[in-house]
Amino acid sequence: MLQSLHVHNFALIEDAKIDFAPGFNIFTGETGAGKSILIDAFGVVLGNRASADYIRSGADSFWVQAVFDISGIEAVKSLLAEQGIDEEDELFLRRRILANGKSQATVNGVQVPLAVLKSFSELLVDIHGQHENQALLKSDAPLALVDLYGREEIAPVRKTYRELYTAYLTTQAKLTQLEQTGSERERILDRLEWEIKEITEAALEAGELEALQEEVKRLQNSGKIMTAVNSAHEYLDSERGILDNLAAAKDQLAAVVRYDERLHNACESLEGSWIALDECRRELSDYLSSEEYDAARAAYVEERLDLWYRLQKKYGDSYEAITAYLEQAQQQADELAQLESNIAKTKQLLAQQKGELEQQAQSLSQLRAKYAGRLASKVTAHIHDLAMPEGRFEIEVTAQDTLTKTGKDELAFLFTANLGEPIRPLLKVASGGELSRVALAIKTVLLNASGVPTMVFDEIDTGVGGVTAQKMAEKIAVIAKVGQVLCITHLPQIASFADRHLLIRKESTGGRTSTGLTVLDEEGRIQELMRMTVGDNVSEVAYANAKELLAAAAKNKQAR
Repeated sequence: MLQSLHVHNFALIEDAKIDFAPGFNIFTGETGAGKSILIDAFGVVLGNRASADYIRSGADSFWVQAVFDISGIEAVKSLLAEQGIDEEDELFLRRRILANGKSQATVNGVQVPLAVLKSFSELLVDIHGQHENQALLKSDAPLALVDLYGREEIAPVRKTYRELYTAYLTTQAKLTQLEQTGSERERILDRLEWEIKEITEAALEAGELEALQEEVKRLQNSGKIMTAVNSAHEYLDSERGILDNLAAAKDQLAAVVRYDERLHNACESLEGSWIALDECRRELSDYLSSEEYDAARAAYVEERLDLWYRLQKKYGDSYEAITAYLEQAQQQADELAQLESNIAKTKQLLAQQKGELEQQAQSLSQLRAKYAGRLASKVTAHIHDLAMPEGRFEIEVTAQDTLTKTGKDELAFLFTANLGEPIRPLLKVASGGELSRVALAIKTVLLNASGVPTMVFDEIDTGVGGVTAQKMAEKIAVIAKVGQVLCITHLPQIASFADRHLLIRKESTGGRTSTGLTVLDEEGRIQELMRMTVGDNVSEVAYANAKELLAAAAKNKQAR
């Protein structure tokens, strides 16, 4: 249930906080006072389209906050848990619009995307205005409302149908792809076989590329390497070279070490160095005797590297990538080789899925026919209560040849307001006032089905008056006994049924105009009902009539 709405710097509303009651909350006021502005502001915090044009002159932003009592609303609590937002008994929805058009939305103080804000609002509020009346005339409205009305039986069948339909579309797309591939099968197969042959014959090995790159580097620099090795060998092995000098030094110390033990370590160091360098000399000598430039090997390495680089450019930048491409090509070639068999199997699967889909669509059609009849019967009973005693409402269910995401059914609302007149499509025969009453009748029937605790009626009484207005008021009052209703009205018959009556009016202060709100007491309600009934023609009779209207409404509500 909506507990309060706080609007700041929105159009003519400078700052207004409104507390709501359970039951029937009514908004009245002169034309242009700002009643629709208030509903627009409420829509913004519920996630509707917002514009910086709503920012009050002189301000740099506007914000709207709605507070809901969500105790007992498990769907909202589940959504809070899903979004990782702390659960409380109250839910705070807030939205701020800046002058640059940017929007900031929060739920319980946590910033969320607009889509998440809408997810919460859809569980809490149903706004029904004149454009929602027109929504009844849209081609998809009858099916959606019948499915909602019979949701306990229809929803699981529809869910199964959607799953089958998704699988059917997937198979259908696969078949199309296979058939398209079939027309190019030979060309694709030739390409794949060439690629498989090219990669397979290359006989690549893991780590080979790196080894070849190291080898080509050595081969390309073999001259420099041999010069360096030869020079190093000469330094070690030439007359009076390093080894000769080390031997001479070692012999000198060896001759005197027996006279001074302190020279022992130095003597051993010279001995060890000479042995190590002599080993190095032998290795360099072996390298010089065994190493010679192999032109054939160099040509092979260059050719092998060129092959690697060509395959890398075509199939992948590594051994693993090229191998993966080969496996994929082999798999695709195998599939092409079995293409005709795959097409036949896919056609068989598609036929099987279509059969299951047709069967599920038939189940949907039967359920829709069943609940369409029940819904139409109840709506007809309610429009009789709304001053159309001869009115008749039906829902036509027609099975089409084409399977769609919702089944095979096309539903249409049919209506006649008068005895003896043929029943025809609602969009062709209903006047504005009749459409409002049909919409209210449908809302009344679907009240429990929607599961939404707060319903907003924005001037749903357009085009009605007199006895019809009275009947409409009684019907909305019935809805308000089950859930919370917020209603903007110009009709005193409806306003008289309010549990809380809020007056909206323009006020001028300091050269600025703003919209103000007042919760009316008993006397205030009588005065407002007088204004709505006779305008400025205030009289004792008008006062008595307004008072009587309130008393009659109270008696009517008590009786229900």
